[in-house]
Amino acid sequence: MARGSDFLQLDASAVPRGGRTEWLAAALRAAVAAGVLPVGSRLPPTRALSAELGVARGTVVEAYQRLTEEGLLTAARGAGTAVAARPVRAPAAAPSGTWEPPVFAADVVDLATGVPDLAAFPRAAWLRAEREVLSTATARSLGYAPPQGTPELRAELSAWLARSRGVRAAPGQIVVTAGVTGALSILAQVLRARGMGDIACEDPGADGNRAILDHWTGGSTVPVPVDGDGVDPAALAATDARAVLVTPAHQFPTGVVLSAPRRRALLAWARAREGLVIEDDYDAEYRYDRSPVGALHGLDPHLVAHTSSLSKTLAPALRAGWLVPPPHLLEDVVRARWAADLGSPSLPQLALALLLRDGTLARHLRTMRARHRVRRDAAVAAVREHLPGRPILGVAAGLHLLVLLPEGVDDREAVARAEHAGVAVQPLSRHRTAPGPPGLVIAYAGHGPARLRGAIARLGAAVRR
Repeated sequence: MARGSDFLQLDASAVPRGGRTEWLAAALRAAVAAGVLPVGSRLPPTRALSAELGVARGTVVEAYQRLTEEGLLTAARGAGTAVAARPVRAPAAAPSGTWEPPVFAADVVDLATGVPDLAAFPRAAWLRAEREVLSTATARSLGYAPPQGTPELRAELSAWLARSRGVRAAPGQIVVTAGVTGALSILAQVLRARGMGDIACEDPGADGNRAILDHWTGGSTVPVPVDGDGVDPAALAATDARAVLVTPAHQFPTGVVLSAPRRRALLAWARAREGLVIEDDYDAEYRYDRSPVGALHGLDPHLVAHTSSLSKTLAPALRAGWLVPPPHLLEDVVRARWAADLGSPSLPQLALALLLRDGTLARHLRTMRARHRVRRDAAVAAVREHLPGRPILGVAAGLHLLVLLPEGVDDREAVARAEHAGVAVQPLSRHRTAPGPPGLVIAYAGHGPARLRGAIARLGAAVRR
């Protein structure tokens, strides 16, 4: 008869008879220390565990007693045996290079995280869509979705991108991803396999995107300067890169728009180099004081890989994004998506397809655009009052603005003083590779006007110190 317990997958069959008590005590001690048995969790009754393990009940009783004497377990008549405490030990260090979302103290106003007003997430509409999906889903719908994404979501995204961004992509050309991060991870692997691992990035440019590409290409990203017209194609041409990541509609973090001559020059570079332009269209939906700026992809779908997500429109928690690669890369991209994790979960995709189809997402975006414009106005007014004379960039669109500081100011020290004063922002230098002017990146969308005014007043006082 098979011996062993599902509890901690314990198996005493190979343990010498005289050492079973110590073996069991050590296994339980290790499980408590690792958190596998959290404080308060109950252990199996001694009679049941001894029967499963094929050992004498006294063996289990003695092992429990040892840990009780050590203070790790507690036993009470009628209540059984439970974990009382974890052994004191030094916390394990996080793996080198592991990214964690920033966590600020409760009294710190977070103007560092670029998200929309998450309190306005359309919960009722989302619940309605999920209920409808579950009430109408067939058994087949609960199986594996195609690695490209569900046909329903790709069809709705095809129409949405054509209407809102000028991206002409049939459903079969769209790959659903885990946000822009997932799209960049897949593209980086595909490009490296094709000998195109040197990928140029805007400088300054989003440090998170650069880190993702460095991870998959072995740290071979190439900085290319940005000025008032966007990324510099001449500087790009001077590198050996055959791919470049750009944010042409609202450059991060400067907020500039890639000019029409630069757009043409960038595509000419890609054509001559047999290269690729990766377009991160991360917050193009939000514009306040300017005309619409179409996606670069619409100018030449054979040279541009277009990616964006719903992280700025709905919420990052959805991890919902897409990638429209050029036709010659589509098969490789789909294979890489399949190899990564077989594709995104299908049920949330079906819910998103409903929200796109019935107009909920479009209505939500209109509401959020108006709300974020009010917050943008409050943030700009507060910066002008409390950091007078400082240039403010990127205010016409997006969810953040950039405030340039005087030459010689250490923006990282200014950020540290601001956080001490209860306000979190990002230093511009965090997003630079080459030296450049100092500045502060302020994400304003997550807070109402009154809270913004108070936070920026404290920020101004901290910077002036």
